[in-house]
Amino acid sequence: QVQLLESGGGLVQAGESLRLTCAASERTFSLYAMAWFRQAPGKEREFVAGISMNGGSTAYGDSVKGRFTMTEDNAKNQVYLQMNNLKPEDTAIYYCAAPTYAIGVPRTRFEYDYWGQGTQVTVSS
Repeated sequence: QVQLLESGGGLVQAGESLRLTCAASERTFSLYAMAWFRQAPGKEREFVAGISMNGGSTAYGDSVKGRFTMTEDNAKNQVYLQMNNLKPEDTAIYYCAAPTYAIGVPRTRFEYDYWGQGTQVTVSS
């Protein structure tokens, strides 16, 4: 059972930056992929970014391309989400996730089996 723990959320103003961290209980290089999703009140859980542990390729949701960057540190068993130029519409609970198996970077929440408890990101205008 993989355990994931997010941190780094908070309250910022539009245009500012935040970096989220997800710490895994297992070696990240042994996982097929890891991803960040977010969920705003009344909305579906949305794919934000993902990274393949086989080659390091990344994928991003259309709404965050060019502003968010996902990276990994296998030595620390952590992945990160650098969020720049934040907008009020980025306000949501951000979740870290990992699948039991994947080819590439899955983009739907149904393909992920392990989830963290989430961290709140609030962007004021």
